[in-house]
Amino acid sequence: MHLLNLGILAHVDAGKTSLTERLLHTVGVIDEIGSVDDGSTQTDSLALERQRGITIKSAVVSFTIGDDFTVNLIDTPGHPDFIAEVERALSVLDGAVLVISAVEGVQAQTRVLMRTLRRLRIPTLVFVNKIDRAGARYASLLRNIAERLTPAIVPMGEVRGPGTRDALFTRFTADRLRAARTDLLAEHDDALLAAYVEGRVSRALFHDALARQTGRALVHPVFFGSAMTGAGVEDLIAGIRELLPPAGGAADGPVSGTVFKVERGPAGEKSAYVRLFSGTLRTRDRVLLRDGQEAKVTAISVFDRGEAVPEPAVTAGRIGKLRGLGDIRVGDSVGVPRRTPSDAGHFSPPTLETVVVPSSPADRRALHLALTRLAEQDPLIGLRQDELRGQVSVSLYGEVQKEVLQATLADEFGVDVLFRETTPLCVERLVGSGTAVEFNGKDPNPFLATVGLRVDPAPPGAGVEFRLEVELGAMPYAFFKAVEDSVRETLAQGIHGWQVIDCTVTMTHCGYSPRQSHAHQGFDKSMSSTGADFRGVTPLVVMDALRAAGTRVHEPMDRFRLEVPSDTLGAVLPLLVREQAVPATTETRGTACVLEGSVPVARVHGLQQRLPGLTRGEGEWECAFDHYAPAAGGTVPERPRTDLNPLDRKEYLLNVTRRVGP
Repeated sequence: MHLLNLGILAHVDAGKTSLTERLLHTVGVIDEIGSVDDGSTQTDSLALERQRGITIKSAVVSFTIGDDFTVNLIDTPGHPDFIAEVERALSVLDGAVLVISAVEGVQAQTRVLMRTLRRLRIPTLVFVNKIDRAGARYASLLRNIAERLTPAIVPMGEVRGPGTRDALFTRFTADRLRAARTDLLAEHDDALLAAYVEGRVSRALFHDALARQTGRALVHPVFFGSAMTGAGVEDLIAGIRELLPPAGGAADGPVSGTVFKVERGPAGEKSAYVRLFSGTLRTRDRVLLRDGQEAKVTAISVFDRGEAVPEPAVTAGRIGKLRGLGDIRVGDSVGVPRRTPSDAGHFSPPTLETVVVPSSPADRRALHLALTRLAEQDPLIGLRQDELRGQVSVSLYGEVQKEVLQATLADEFGVDVLFRETTPLCVERLVGSGTAVEFNGKDPNPFLATVGLRVDPAPPGAGVEFRLEVELGAMPYAFFKAVEDSVRETLAQGIHGWQVIDCTVTMTHCGYSPRQSHAHQGFDKSMSSTGADFRGVTPLVVMDALRAAGTRVHEPMDRFRLEVPSDTLGAVLPLLVREQAVPATTETRGTACVLEGSVPVARVHGLQQRLPGLTRGEGEWECAFDHYAPAAGGTVPERPRTDLNPLDRKEYLLNVTRRVGP
């Protein structure tokens, strides 16, 4: 029995959920095709998804091809505001189908997804949907795909009657396909190249090379069809079976899996969706989770013919729905942690933030509980609690996500909320290097701990690294761990209140008061150092070092691509200038003008609202996070602090030790 975990990905409204329904109908899982508009699809099960007609949460459904090929199909969101859901699905896929509309063609999110799929080398088929719609294209769309996605495509057939209800996809004969694309495959296959030069490329040799290179994500077969009429869908199913590699993993190996979705049932019970890469997990097994914790699996379901079916075990390659894993979170490992490129983040972090407040003050506690529950399912929600002001902030990708969050809180938790203005989520970078130290037993340090730190800037994307310039045996390891944990926590709010990123923090001094074993030695045992001393003094040292180094606030910047009619450029350019968008390149293509450059994230929403009116609705805008740049303008953006404010020594010591420092 072969098994494949397959993702369906697309730009919003390309028709991937409709394609999922058609696939399930074609293989006999469902008798009637659901409608996105009517809210009757298999995978969009949330009430909010049915109301809005968009996919918000990833969903899993299973079907078989023939008697020996099982597919776990994962339907993912298409709207860029829910890119975190797509990212989590990528970590468990063996292959993917990227859906493109035959009418709209390659869109902004399509390009983001293909770049990521190719970077991660996830085998991908392209399915061009909606060939029956007015305006559907074939030859020009293939050129569009080659120019804007990748030239490494293999058209698997042609479309007859595009743009009509009777549009059909006809698969190329083996000989025609071999004649058309052997040159592309020969670029990656020396044996095929030699056979090509000598004129002895057989059908079998070509097909084997196509399947092998598709499995290595070197080339991408392209199918056309319609989820509405079913045209081309059986050819796509055949391509899934013939060209995508099945899941691997040894059932008798060590248990290793990844959690990509967490949900709660009506009674609050938690279930974790786990892709098992190795081993076999049985009901009542105890399994290792994060931080060395263990939990007992109390129930297992696997996906079979469209449903989650209770089973006593889940084996390598399969997706299991597990109960009993306690405070399991999305992204956690189950068993032996798996380290691959797909474990890292592939998409940009949230770059917007907003304060959410309950409409009724009485719902403040309920709001906190609801947001905590949602954060279990979506780690990138990024809750930020401000106890002093009684506020909660959440990080966002866009305005649609905010609307969905508002509806979810109302529908699922009965909490009506309001949002404050959405603001960019800035960061702080070090200007230079800085050092600071607090010595044990010397005023004004009230803590029984010596901590010295040096902060140095690191290259963009390096993250925060903690190093030691003192001997690891100079004091108990627990004290070093307390310092490192406190450093990372303190850097979440720099001098201006934003997270400090991309720096190296080196411990230069350490010291502690050891516990004395005899009272006659004149040392009170109660005055020995504890982890609390190191956690208490470290924020003061970090802030002094940051002051010495200096920090600069950076705002998030998007990379944009704008295509407008050339005769509207005179009206568009002043708008770009006003919104601080900086075109780096300008290219004329026939009657259109294409501009590419960068723009502050804070200005994107305003641009998107005004561009249609200036371009007669013909402007095509796409953007994605690119980098952080020094915040423009004379006023430095400040973010209210939510910590104990180690910038103010007197206030901090009062909060931590309940006494005023010198």
